[in-house]
Amino acid sequence: MNFPANLRYTKDHEWISLEGNVATIGITEFAQGELGDIVYVDVNTIGKTLHAEEVFGTVEAVKTVSDLFLPVAGTITEVNTTLEKAPELVNNDPYGEGWMIKMTVVNPADVEELLSSEAYAAIVG
Repeated sequence: MNFPANLRYTKDHEWISLEGNVATIGITEFAQGELGDIVYVDVNTIGKTLHAEEVFGTVEAVKTVSDLFLPVAGTITEVNTTLEKAPELVNNDPYGEGWMIKMTVVNPADVEELLSSEAYAAIVG
């Protein structure tokens, strides 16, 4: 499995990349593999300020719906609208075109507290 070293991870299987105080968030390769074929991504929290570990949306696969948890506190500023017509991008390119949201992070230092790629790989085996 691929867990890029430049990203941080949560035990809930989200990844985050940070540039300044703007973060891009999606689900990991492990998560999309466990879910199976993604058919719908629902994020209706744009413009909202949420705490870390709050639900920012859901991802629907053929057999299940899973909550998406925010890795750090901040305000959701953008949703990947390409996923409306092509949710399979989450399966095909989870760390690239399959990203889900962008947000302004309250405290960028919080990102460093998240799991490294090695620590996340150890959790998922």
